[in-house]
Amino acid sequence: MPPQRPGNALPFLLLTTIRTLIEELHVRLADLGHPDLRPAHGIAMQMISRGGSISDLGRRLGVSKQAASKTVASLERLGYAQRCRNATDQRQIEVALTARGMEALRLSGQLLNELRDEWATTVGEREMGSMEDTLAQLGRPDGFERIVGWLGG
Repeated sequence: MPPQRPGNALPFLLLTTIRTLIEELHVRLADLGHPDLRPAHGIAMQMISRGGSISDLGRRLGVSKQAASKTVASLERLGYAQRCRNATDQRQIEVALTARGMEALRLSGQLLNELRDEWATTVGEREMGSMEDTLAQLGRPDGFERIVGWLGG
């Protein structure tokens, strides 16, 4: 049995693992024609895909309306998002993904599936499933919503 690591090693192991995963995702996205995307863009694009205004996006990300607006402006310059009028209330401006933004999200999902399978090949499918089950058990049911707000706020 390997020696027990100190408790302060756990956050670093988790952070190093997620960083490795996300960095490789972005290398592969760049190879597929999306070299300007950054991890924060991916989180924002996930939230934009749910629909709504810049204020809605800010609430989902746990940031101010101004910060959400800056993120949207950045994604607009890169061709991943656009502002458009609400179909029922022309005074309200919504944010939507462009075809390029939807493609990037779709590719990200495919690439994350590939990376997960590669990791399972490295450590074994049983160990990978066990790790995923353990992380799901240790996390919270509202984990995604909570982590996005925590990262942004």
